[in-house]
Amino acid sequence: MRNNQSKHDAKRNGDSKHPAKSNGSTLWLPGRGNANSSNQPVLITGGAGFIGTNLAHRFLCRKQPVLLYDNLSRPGVEENLAWLRKKYGDLIQIEVADVRDAARLSAAVKRSSKIFHFAAQVAVTTSLVDPIQDFEVNARGTLNLLEAIRGMDTPPPLIYTSTNKVYGDLEDVKLQVRDGRYEPEDAHLRQHGFSEQRPVNFHSPYGCSKGAACQYVLDYARTFHIPAVVFRMSCIYGWHQFGNEDQGWVAHFLLRALENQPITIFGDGRQVRDILFAEDLVNAFLHAMEKINSLSGQAFNIGGGPANTISLLELVDIISEIKGEKPAVQFDDWRTADQQYYVSDTRKFSAATGWKPLTSAREGVKSVYEWLKANRTSDPGRIARVGSLATKDNGHSPVNGVCSKTNGRRRVAKVVCSSNGNGSKRAEPKLAKVI
Repeated sequence: MRNNQSKHDAKRNGDSKHPAKSNGSTLWLPGRGNANSSNQPVLITGGAGFIGTNLAHRFLCRKQPVLLYDNLSRPGVEENLAWLRKKYGDLIQIEVADVRDAARLSAAVKRSSKIFHFAAQVAVTTSLVDPIQDFEVNARGTLNLLEAIRGMDTPPPLIYTSTNKVYGDLEDVKLQVRDGRYEPEDAHLRQHGFSEQRPVNFHSPYGCSKGAACQYVLDYARTFHIPAVVFRMSCIYGWHQFGNEDQGWVAHFLLRALENQPITIFGDGRQVRDILFAEDLVNAFLHAMEKINSLSGQAFNIGGGPANTISLLELVDIISEIKGEKPAVQFDDWRTADQQYYVSDTRKFSAATGWKPLTSAREGVKSVYEWLKANRTSDPGRIARVGSLATKDNGHSPVNGVCSKTNGRRRVAKVVCSSNGNGSKRAEPKLAKVI
């Protein structure tokens, strides 16, 4: 697989001249800075994943150093890492390590200015196979991080990403089928979704481990005065995502369609989720950090909300429209703790910060389809970092919704085209609005 990525920005900082070490420790690490340094990096655990990559990209574009802490266990994330290193050179620091390694994690925390904790075992199915590993990574790994933060004289602010699975399977919610999709009988739930007032009800080892970690973060904010916020997230999708059957289903469906492979739906396909485009999630992260002092100790439900709901069957229909033919679909049994309906009520966070999703579900799905189509290899299931897409937004700043010219209250990226090395043109999706 090639390590080039279709560029989103006009400028490159160049590749690191420091070769990767083969001992599984620090791949590349420039000056570490100190506790009082204005260049102290932002720490992103699980930073080579697709959410971490999008967040790192936003910070790095603004010349903010970033330290990625990742054990590289998820297939494909090495490509995200290679792209970031090539694009941003000395601004990016990479620590190949596990959150279960308390000493290594503590050392990373001590040289960080802000922390975003994404490192996790992310699949319900995997947690059912190995509940102990799931606990060690999700619960104990988070506790290791919190203890490292607690040991600092001036604790850096923390944002932790939890999951809607902490609310359980929601079997008590009475549903009806309307227009081929599930929806609550309760009108308030249909209009707003599930709020933070919903009692937590951990189901599956994954739900338990993430829920326990969530509660630890909230309690450390309360008991030890660590500035910390929890996002209980719905379905996130976007560029740089390596979706599979267990996690990242929007990207997974799109990849299967592009590869002309059948899509497997577990259940009947009428289950509904609210989906949130990654750039909108990054906006939410930045809003939360800006108001961390007033928000600390709180959990927020974060997703696309009622305006961005989609059923699995509706996603298949959208793919059919985009591709011009319907992908093959096959069905399998319902999976443990699967929710037939979950939609986030994001009003609490919106009221506190002014944030709201800016990318519609249909617009976002089309964007990811175009990105995957332009950047995947001929090998099924593999994503290539190809092309040499670079431009400026009307001659001003780089695009990809990161450092673009302000247009009203939104910053909007333009379509980006350039040679992909064989004389043809490829386009970045017309999307990506940022704060």
